[in-house]
Formats: sequence, C-alpha cells, structure tokens
Amino acid sequence: FSRTTGFRHDSIPDGLAMLTELGSANGFSVVASEDPALFSDSGLAPYRVIVFLLTTGDILDASQQDALERYVTAGGGFVGVHSATDTEADWPWYAELVGARFAGHPPGTHEATLHVEDSTHPSTAHLPDPWVRTDEWYNFDRNPRGDVNVLLTIDEASYSGGAMGADHPLSWFHAIGAGRSWYTALGHTRESYAEPAFRQHVLGGVLWAAEEP
Repeated sequence: FSRTTGFRHDSIPDGLAMLTELGSANGFSVVASEDPALFSDSGLAPYRVIVFLLTTGDILDASQQDALERYVTAGGGFVGVHSATDTEADWPWYAELVGARFAGHPPGTHEATLHVEDSTHPSTAHLPDPWVRTDEWYNFDRNPRGDVNVLLTIDEASYSGGAMGADHPLSWFHAIGAGRSWYTALGHTRESYAEPAFRQHVLGGVLWAAEEP
C-alpha cells in the first residue's frame, strides 16, 4: 500500500518492483494498491502481510483504520518502510503499531554508519557490522526501545543532523496483539531498492511478519 497525501517519494515504483521481484523469487504474491477502500475486514482477509511502502499523511478514514487494527491484532502482519512513520499522525493506535513517529531529518542524503543489534533476526542476520551506506536518516519523536526489539541503530557521529543521541534506532520489530509489526527507516533513495543488502533486509522483515507469533 503506497498511498500518499503528503510528500511523495519518487522511489515508490522502485519499491513496488522490488517487492514484486522478491515475491516471485521467494514464493509469495504481491498486490499493489493505493485504494483505501481495500481496508475492510473482507478486503484485508486474503493477505498475510500489509506493507506500508513510503506512505505519507492521512491515508485511511476511521472505518478503514478500525479494519487495519482488527486485522493486525487478530494475527496479521504489518511492515512499514521509511515514511510509514510519517503517516496517520493523529491515530494513537498507529503510533503503537509503527513504533515511533517521524520528527524530521537533515537535508539531503548522507553516508553513515549503522550497527546491527540483532544478528539472529532474518532481516539483519546477513548484514555486516558496521554497515556503511547512504540514505536519508530519520529522527523520531521518541526512542521506541523498551516497547520494541531494536534491530539497527545509527552512529550519529558518522553524519550531521542526528537528534537522538547515542541510542538512535532505525529498524525494529514487535508483537502487537496476535500480530507482528516490523519497521525500517531505510529506503528513501531509488538506489536502495536495487541494493542486495537492503532488499534482503526488507525480505526478512516481510517473511518474519508473515509468521505466527
């Protein structure tokens, strides 16, 4: 799901292509939509995981929000990529689902150093530590540690504009009700979606979210 009512990333088509390719290579089908009418009990029922790919703004009405909450708490999977945290700013349950809210970023993209906190999770087991890459680096309204399981952090000494201090998570996962939620702040650039390490990162998140808790 890649609906936007705020900023629209030009990398959305790249992300959709990546997910489709990952599905073809790993035995799952991908349906891409920007139609919020799909968010009903019957509309979501066929799917194991809902991916909010570069969503922004207020994208669901109250009944559609209720349908997503029922879907996840009953056992559905949720994956948020990059600006999924810049989405549904006035919906308290969504803040719990996604883990934290976007609070800004330094201008432009920057090379920075990431550290792997969980080398056993399928979304990070393949990654080097440290992992040096270029992207747009988010600050958040809160540090979600304690409410989520942190996968990746960023070293604020390796770039300019970090605002969260020595502990700056960028990717995490947690259970919510009977469902699962996984988020990564990575994925602003078009180049990200052709990067093997990033593609495996997202694939691991999708496959984890698709499993039973």
